[in-house]
Amino acid sequence: MCTYTLAAFKIAGDIMTKNDDLKIPEGQIIAKWMGIGIAIFAGLGIPLSIITSNFAFIGIGPALGVAVGLSIGQGIENKYKKEGRLRPLTDAEKKHKKKTTLAGVAILTLGVIVFTFIFFLRA
Repeated sequence: MCTYTLAAFKIAGDIMTKNDDLKIPEGQIIAKWMGIGIAIFAGLGIPLSIITSNFAFIGIGPALGVAVGLSIGQGIENKYKKEGRLRPLTDAEKKHKKKTTLAGVAILTLGVIVFTFIFFLRA
């Protein structure tokens, strides 16, 4: 084997052992699994609504994805908490979380106002 390949394997091994000691912030696993659940189940609502001829079922896929992702993520996070692999959020992470939540609520409110205005403008 080439010495460069051996050096690359050694560096990769060192990185892997260093990453095993890192702690994960609380809530990160739940958020990740909720996103995975929504992505997997989002396509479930469309065929269900076509089969039943009721397009109210389009939203059932993402809702199921949130429920499944939340349960899986919470289970994994509880396991990591018992193992001591979770850490509390830092002050900077709390501020960032608060800012992004407020931005999301502001965008949602603005969207509701704009669509309500457009709805009544056409009526």
